[in-house]
Amino acid sequence: MFVDNVKITVRSGKGGDGAVAFRHEKYVPLGGPAGGDGGRGGDIILKANEGMNTLMDFRYKRIFKAQPGQNGQIKGMYGHKADPVYIAVPAGTSVYNEENGKLIGDLVEHDQELVVAQGGKGGRGNIHFANSKNRAPEIAENGEPGQELNIRLELKLIADVGLVGFPSVGKSTLLSVSTSAKPKIAAYHFTTLSPNLGMVKLDNGQDFVIADLPGLIEGASNGVGLGIQFLRHVERTRVILHLVDMDPENGRDPYEDYVAIRNELGNYDKNVLNRPEVIVPTKLDIPGSEERMEEFKKQLAEHKDEKDIDIFPISSIQHTGVKALMNHTSEVLSKAEPIHFDVQTDETKEYNYEAKADKFTIEKEDEHSYIVKGDEVELLLQRSNLDHQDGIMRFARQLKGMGIEEGLMKAGAQSGDSVTILDFTFEFI
Repeated sequence: MFVDNVKITVRSGKGGDGAVAFRHEKYVPLGGPAGGDGGRGGDIILKANEGMNTLMDFRYKRIFKAQPGQNGQIKGMYGHKADPVYIAVPAGTSVYNEENGKLIGDLVEHDQELVVAQGGKGGRGNIHFANSKNRAPEIAENGEPGQELNIRLELKLIADVGLVGFPSVGKSTLLSVSTSAKPKIAAYHFTTLSPNLGMVKLDNGQDFVIADLPGLIEGASNGVGLGIQFLRHVERTRVILHLVDMDPENGRDPYEDYVAIRNELGNYDKNVLNRPEVIVPTKLDIPGSEERMEEFKKQLAEHKDEKDIDIFPISSIQHTGVKALMNHTSEVLSKAEPIHFDVQTDETKEYNYEAKADKFTIEKEDEHSYIVKGDEVELLLQRSNLDHQDGIMRFARQLKGMGIEEGLMKAGAQSGDSVTILDFTFEFI
């Protein structure tokens, strides 16, 4: 089964908590703080693998989690950082933020990596908070929470040559006789329900990848038929072989079919129309097909510049013209411009989460209770160790420095009122 569009959830690991500890050693009076830092949580990293050609592996596993970092230890020992979790995806996978639909990145080269969820930073131990006024601080930071993200993986096949055309024009048959691929072939529309890939190997030692792109009919770019599911794969083919059925008994007009498919390709992505195109009249073994092809050529000449017309008629059943077509396609491919992707090509790229504009908001729940919300203040709470009085006082100073105390007073808060941040409630003084 070919799967080219899946949704998954990724959760990076929480950072380890910093430790509150003190040295207790013989002959070392006033040993001072010795709490180590927590380790960094594990990242979630997507990695392109050219050996994969489908997203089938994600049908049964949709949630990926990384381990948290180890907590800090006594004697100033740091916690271990967690190992990253690598998720293999096929080369040609586009990654989207499911929440807003924005493109996070493209993985188009083998072993290219994309960090989609960064592990939380480890918290600092009390060894960092000693100063001249407080030589034995009971202050430490909790590790930063991991990140959770719903993402959509969309596979766009990376093939040198793409076969397009109406159903039953002979795309699968051409693929089967020109490569070792074994697609399903039958005499009815939509026999091929998913793209098929094959490798063409020529006598001169050259080779290229060819893809059979199924399901295109008129209206495909607007969601008619199966075509909309596979049009995305045309984006990454450098040369297009446009197959047109010359069977005089099929009840269709070859030129109208040709124009209809070109319109669908243009409606989906105008850049595709600028790719080199070889027009391939098929089924030349059927009586009357030669005459129909001549009429088709006349119609092309009336509407297209002669230099833009590149025709190679074939009969896949009799293998007539197939070898010559593949050799010609190789020549066209050698002159075709490479497709440039507007993505970063660093070995590892990190996805940066977008911070919200407001630092915090204050909501009055009832006459004597208030709720404070905001990414920055919530992160501050999550990173604050409130098990010790020093940590509580530090947290209070940081809230004041952020302007929350002033904001609460402007909102009407009085001493004794309750203030809630996430699941933590305290008395306002």
